[in-house]
Amino acid sequence: MNPLPIILLLTLTSVVAVSEAILIPPKVQVLIYNDLAPNTDLIVHCKSKDDDLGIRHISYGNDFEFHFRASFLRRTLFHCTFQWNGITQRFDIYRQVRDQFVCNHCVWKIGPDGPCLFADHKICYSWGRQAAQLN
Repeated sequence: MNPLPIILLLTLTSVVAVSEAILIPPKVQVLIYNDLAPNTDLIVHCKSKDDDLGIRHISYGNDFEFHFRASFLRRTLFHCTFQWNGITQRFDIYRQVRDQFVCNHCVWKIGPDGPCLFADHKICYSWGRQAAQLN
């Protein structure tokens, strides 16, 4: 019996497994939590270039979660519009070039001063500014 076909099959299987682990970005989960104030509802509308997640009404202390597989080319972007008490704000809730190595399960608390990401550490942003302030 010639072992060459078995060796080639095992080698090919190993190469495919390693390349998938390196080339395919992991699945990302984004959780948006209403941390505004008691009795304050948050209206959220998130979308990417390809997906519109619709309008969600989140009561105080509750959340909305979605998941996706990020792009191999590092171009994935989900932006959201947040509305409450006559105020409208916009924020890039997942920007792959910013978040890819920060979180695969991204927990965002939305407050009146801006969104805060809870990952290995807390990163807060001010509304209208995309630059992080570390806390």
